[in-house]
Amino acid sequence: MTKYPISYIQYLAHFHGDRDYFECHEILEEYWKATDAGNKKSIWVALILLAVSNYHHRRNNFPGAIRTLDKALEIFSEDTEAISRLGIDPGLLSGTLRKRKENLLNKIPYTSFNLPLCDPDLKKLCLEECRQNGFTWGTSSNLENPDLIHRHSTRDRTDVISDRQLALEDRKNREK
Repeated sequence: MTKYPISYIQYLAHFHGDRDYFECHEILEEYWKATDAGNKKSIWVALILLAVSNYHHRRNNFPGAIRTLDKALEIFSEDTEAISRLGIDPGLLSGTLRKRKENLLNKIPYTSFNLPLCDPDLKKLCLEECRQNGFTWGTSSNLENPDLIHRHSTRDRTDVISDRQLALEDRKNREK
């Protein structure tokens, strides 16, 4: 039994393997909603925002990438203990993300990067997850793959739209 949630290992495999940041978002959002829903300062939210920032950056949406990275940085800075518990070096992460923000502010095109994992057991789990999925750990993002780059425009949004509609109706009912 691992001390890391399987969703986190899957997130890391996608983050470092096929660079499918949209899938990273989907995996951890589901996990976050099941374990820490409503906590906007959750470490899971920070990791989700980091993936979203990379997704935006890769699409040259610099304002979106900066906005989501800023939110992730804020959460990461408030909970370095949680970062350590997730097998990530907090100091190296902070330096890496500050450099990413500088690149975004200077409109430097997207390049792939790896999170500074410091737990060799976690890395082994992630490498195995990559192997099982046919990913190569640490490979650069395929910038020629439109399905990867524009993933949000091809997904089924039925559940998202339904959830938003229910939340809107719930707010209206509470305001009455």
